[in-house]
Amino acid sequence: MMEENTIRIIIADDHAFLREGIKKTIQDEIDMKIVGEASNANDALNIIKELEPDVVIMDISMPGKSGLDVLKDLKVMKKKYRILILSMHPEDRFAIRALKAGAAGYLTKESAPDELVKAIRTVLTGRKYVSKALAEKLADILSDDMDKLPHEQLSDREYEVFIKIASGKKATDIAAEISISVHTVNTYRARILEKLSMNSNVELTQYAMHNNLID
Repeated sequence: MMEENTIRIIIADDHAFLREGIKKTIQDEIDMKIVGEASNANDALNIIKELEPDVVIMDISMPGKSGLDVLKDLKVMKKKYRILILSMHPEDRFAIRALKAGAAGYLTKESAPDELVKAIRTVLTGRKYVSKALAEKLADILSDDMDKLPHEQLSDREYEVFIKIASGKKATDIAAEISISVHTVNTYRARILEKLSMNSNVELTQYAMHNNLID
């Protein structure tokens, strides 16, 4: 039987070994318990609605809908869920979008072993959890009156596809990774090129590298 003050957690990540890693990271916390797992966005939405956990630890890149899409769906439901994004993507690429979409915090998988428990306890208090470096970046953005960079006008899905294209991935690989058709990938690519006023993948890659969006 679960104690009344137990922190109930759901993990949403399409990699089973990463879910196991999260479990190991918090297994020594006697007041925390994993009550559910999901390997894709649709399952995550269903299990969150069913179990109403205290905290959801969720990846951005999952089959079908992305973690950002899940955040938007939950926002529409007008229920306050504490979603902690745990992603392989560096903070400066997706964290701000995730926080704007309603995430309570953002962690990279690289930093998770050291920061995950602290992040969970932080978001439970109603505060946001971000690294010191990201906090400084957010402060700079808030105090900056300059126009947005061109890529900031892309939708979340367009941005996700843009990063994958700029990283050199083929349309077939992108389609498989995010469970959409190659035709849809090419449609997104056309929109991205139009919005960024560019003509080729080479230009997209150069732009992404210049703005530190890819390594």
